[in-house]
Amino acid sequence: MSAAVVDAPVCSTATAVPSGLIFNVQRFSVHDGPGVRTTIFMKGCPLACSWCHNPESQELAPTFVRLQHRCMRCGRCSDDELALPTVVNKTECDVDLCPTGALQLVGERIDAARLVERALRDRTFFDESGGGVTISGGEPLVQAPFVTDVLRRLRGAGIHTALDTCGFAPWENLRDAAAVADLVLYDLKLMDPVRHEAATGASNERILFNLTALCAWHANVHIRVPVIPGVNADDANIDATARFLRSLNRALPVNLLPYHPSAEPKFARLGKHYTLHGTVSPSTAQLEAIVARFAAHDLVATIGGLSS
Repeated sequence: MSAAVVDAPVCSTATAVPSGLIFNVQRFSVHDGPGVRTTIFMKGCPLACSWCHNPESQELAPTFVRLQHRCMRCGRCSDDELALPTVVNKTECDVDLCPTGALQLVGERIDAARLVERALRDRTFFDESGGGVTISGGEPLVQAPFVTDVLRRLRGAGIHTALDTCGFAPWENLRDAAAVADLVLYDLKLMDPVRHEAATGASNERILFNLTALCAWHANVHIRVPVIPGVNADDANIDATARFLRSLNRALPVNLLPYHPSAEPKFARLGKHYTLHGTVSPSTAQLEAIVARFAAHDLVATIGGLSS
């Protein structure tokens, strides 16, 4: 991968967009940046990670989901759909009519002003804890103009802003959003491009280029490494990750995010095959060994997401 020299960021020219598509606003988050935070989860992602904790976020459209354990087979859904966890050709009215809440719609269209207003309801907690708002996903940069607009509005209101990204986006989109983010949480999954594509559906070339460019000017970047046994927790990948980070000439903090199989029911709910069935979470000893490998490269890695 060849990295170009990148000039300091220009002022963002992104304009306000009418609305964005979110799927959750999680209050009182404590692992997505410093202090108590509100995390906004955006719909849409260019990757399809086999371990994705939010598979309902991948599609850039509202998604209808049926919770099988709630479904009472009332007949409102056609017979040929009853065996399926997902449903098609439904409307929001169908969701309202479902007597048990088995039929749900994942995805809410909202304008930037209203989303910011909702986030600011917790300003007191932000101020007291040094917290703020983190925009996550999915991948926020799929909706880059909207996300940049929201971050700019929040920053204008004096709120600490964080962008959680996988980095797979046009550089200009990352640059504009990061320019109005006090903190960038940047995912690194696998260093080998073939292995990365097999696990996520895309090469990592753009991701690595963007991180190199970002680190040339942004002052506050934290690396997030999901630790998935059998996928990327091997010594070769950890050492390659550490060597790449050291090549950036910055001692970037690293947060290790241990794999957990809690997303497997979500995949089933969406009618998707979960390829990591049977994979267990990494042990404390495994995680501490990874911390030590990063330390051998003069990098500080901590277990868990960034918090105060």
